[in-house]
Amino acid sequence: MESVKVEEYMNHYPVTFMPDMVIEEASFRLLKTKQLGGPVVDANKKLVGFLSESDLLKTMLASTYHREHIASVADVMRKDVLSVKPYESIVTLAQQMLGEKPKIYPVVDDSGHLVGTISRNEVLMAVDRHLRVIYNVSNQ
Repeated sequence: MESVKVEEYMNHYPVTFMPDMVIEEASFRLLKTKQLGGPVVDANKKLVGFLSESDLLKTMLASTYHREHIASVADVMRKDVLSVKPYESIVTLAQQMLGEKPKIYPVVDDSGHLVGTISRNEVLMAVDRHLRVIYNVSNQ
């Protein structure tokens, strides 16, 4: 299982955001793609933050209360983002996910450029597939 890598299960086409995007546009992107959040990247696709549904919801509720647009993605994104490399082990990531709370991790290359995302669901799928292979082999 250690040989199963993040790149084998990651989403190669995640929803992304730019720091200067207004939160209403970011919300539309999340709703359209039905994803829980996504990386914020600069013009060179370098990871600069992460925006989740809860980040948007909190800000949009405040915006509704005050009846004015109050934020851009840069204003509400998380800047301290946990990320993984595509060549890292799914098992290592699964163990990390037990302690850390992000549901989605940006996948970046060695220079910090976004190459995809991986979610808890995708990690669970990888572990499940591996266990099914082991179970089927041992039953023969």
